[in-house]
Amino acid sequence: MIRATTDETRIDTTEQVGQPEVHQPKVSQPKAVQPLDITVLAGGVGAERAVSLESGKMVRDALRRLDHQAIMLDIHPEDLTALDVPADVVFIALHGAFGEDGDLQRILEQRNVVFTGCDSTASALAMDKIRTKNILIENGIPTPEFQAVLPAAAPCHDWLPCVVKPRGSGSSVDVFIAKNATELDQALDQVVTQHGEALVERYVSGPELTVSVLDGTALPVCEIRTAREFYDYKAKYHDDDTQYLFDLDLPESLLARIQELSVRAFEVLGCRDFARMDWMVDRETLEPYFIEANTIPGLTSHSLLPKAAARAGVSFESLCQKVIELAVQRSGW
Repeated sequence: MIRATTDETRIDTTEQVGQPEVHQPKVSQPKAVQPLDITVLAGGVGAERAVSLESGKMVRDALRRLDHQAIMLDIHPEDLTALDVPADVVFIALHGAFGEDGDLQRILEQRNVVFTGCDSTASALAMDKIRTKNILIENGIPTPEFQAVLPAAAPCHDWLPCVVKPRGSGSSVDVFIAKNATELDQALDQVVTQHGEALVERYVSGPELTVSVLDGTALPVCEIRTAREFYDYKAKYHDDDTQYLFDLDLPESLLARIQELSVRAFEVLGCRDFARMDWMVDRETLEPYFIEANTIPGLTSHSLLPKAAARAGVSFESLCQKVIELAVQRSGW
């Protein structure tokens, strides 16, 4: 049953704080549903808080344009009062810790709250890059060789250059490319100190591609080009010269394979609603390698999921509506 909520009750506290045609998927348009009371959760406690707030505002505004009663609220592991506000659906726009790692999803499941995106199990799995890579390897999805490094452990120096990153984090926070043993040791010291465990993986030199998956359908493949060494936090959210390309000079068979592998990764990780799969393509062999999954990709003006959806003919409002529709379908309304 849809609950009516007065404006007085729903106070928005966060206001203060060319690709071949074959790769243009047909995405089903969302069905018309009656206006809902929707709480958009944004902000949180992670390093991606600022990005989350921007994502949340864009989602809230889009839902309001669709005539939903949408508000945006902040949330913290020690302050769950945002969940006390009555809502038909909770739209999670949190990235990283307590938002994308399954902890918030587990609380919502315990409270029988209808929410968007992956459940707690898939969220926790996708946030753990090492568990994710092991499952993908078991399912025949290629990913670069890797090693988990704990404090005092000896890293493998045979892969130089290599990538050093936290085992569980997002938005390229504390990600380094180490070209020699000294840089590797320095990167490991920082990542292990900050996060407790590091992932070291073989560096793949070539195009950086990403595929957003919406309701089990792969959206167009996007290539990311940045003036920086790689697509880091600043390139993602601050640089205006980062390029997002859909007309790609790559074989159609390769693009189709990456889309297929992205959907397979989406399925074996247990994802639902939407997610984004990131890839590197070896420049010499044109072999694609899975890098990581993002279960709550950014929803800002710089973000890749909205860009890919637009390329497929899905507006930002329709994207948000589709996600809400999927959550409502699960609720049994």
